[in-house]
Amino acid sequence: QVQLVESGGGSVQAGGSLRLSCTASGYIYRPYCIAWFRQAPGKEREGVATIATGGGSTDYAAAVKGRFTISQNSAKNTLYLNLQMNSLKPDDTAMYYCAATGFRGSGGYCYFSGINYNYWGQGTQVTVSS
Repeated sequence: QVQLVESGGGSVQAGGSLRLSCTASGYIYRPYCIAWFRQAPGKEREGVATIATGGGSTDYAAAVKGRFTISQNSAKNTLYLNLQMNSLKPDDTAMYYCAATGFRGSGGYCYFSGINYNYWGQGTQVTVSS
């Protein structure tokens, strides 16, 4: 069982930065994919960034590439995931969720689709004003 807790959301003006954190605890010893998703009111959930534990390979949605950076570090039995968000836009306004899965594609690929993730955090709100 994996527990995920997000923090770091808030309100910022366009062009500003925020750093989201996700604390992952529980049985995370095998290679996992951990991802950030977001969902804005009236819109579908979308994958933002993924990272593979262990090897640390990352991937980003086109809408955030070059602006967001996902990273990880660990201590004892806890994994810490971060999402540094720079040059924020009003379109980035959404509830952001951290998710984890042991399911990986060929070559350890981490999927962007939420249906592949079975552990979810409670979410943290990000609001970007123009």
